Amino acid sequence: MALWLAGCSPQPNPGREEDSLTSGRITIVCAPEASRLIERERSVFEALYPAAHIGIRVGSSREAIRALFAAECPLAVITRELDVEERAAAVRGGLALSGYRFARDAVVAVVHPGNPIQNIAIEQLRRIYGGEITSWSELGGARAPIVPVVQPMDLDLTQFFLQQVMGGSAMKARAYTAADDSAVIERVGADRDAIGFVTLAWANRGARALAVAALVGMPYLRPDPEAVYKGTYPLTRFYNLYARESGPQLANGFITFVTSRDGQALVEREGLVPTAVPVRFVRRSPMMSTH
Repeated sequence: MALWLAGCSPQPNPGREEDSLTSGRITIVCAPEASRLIERERSVFEALYPAAHIGIRVGSSREAIRALFAAECPLAVITRELDVEERAAAVRGGLALSGYRFARDAVVAVVHPGNPIQNIAIEQLRRIYGGEITSWSELGGARAPIVPVVQPMDLDLTQFFLQQVMGGSAMKARAYTAADDSAVIERVGADRDAIGFVTLAWANRGARALAVAALVGMPYLRPDPEAVYKGTYPLTRFYNLYARESGPQLANGFITFVTSRDGQALVEREGLVPTAVPVRFVRRSPMMSTH
């Protein structure tokens, strides 16, 4: 499957004065899961506009929003939506914010390449991590214990899993904790009985992604970019930029770049799915044999 981005990209104009869309100095507080992408976006933006100086501070999404509310930064990058408490705090404080979705991601269930299981429903994932399903034989697999792998609880990825898969319930299964996507893939790739969850970019790096259904009996969907883009894959989430409307112009200039064709191309190269420009998917037919 090939992915193509359509649209226009901004033209460099490094001659702007200080505190403009392309010059000045700002700090961004960025969630860890988006930090590598934002570093790349910053690098390209500053190369285009040498008068722009953007610092990046990595902190959890909650820390990024707290810093934005406290005027410690004009721009926050988070890998989830604002929660009810944060929205209420903005209203109480009379804080005018602008939000921009700039990438789609997915939570992907992964197993060892030798595991015969191909599909799983969200309810079955919930029962595995809830400690109710403990053997692969209960899902049509081998008579072997399931070894769940989890990522740290403070990650947005894990919090999304808790909300969308566990329904807010606790994970009661005895699980192996892995520090990040890479560690999950390493563990699952080495253990035929393991199952874990990772971001879309890590879905095919040594483990095998399962197709997921919202409910048992409904269609199983693979976490491919097209299903994530259309929102049909049931465990899709968004990355967001939030800016203070009264903040420096440079923050808006950076947002414009990230949501432009060039900025969205960097999103795609990072293994995420663009949201801010039109995207079309081209499915190539297999070549016919000449024999």
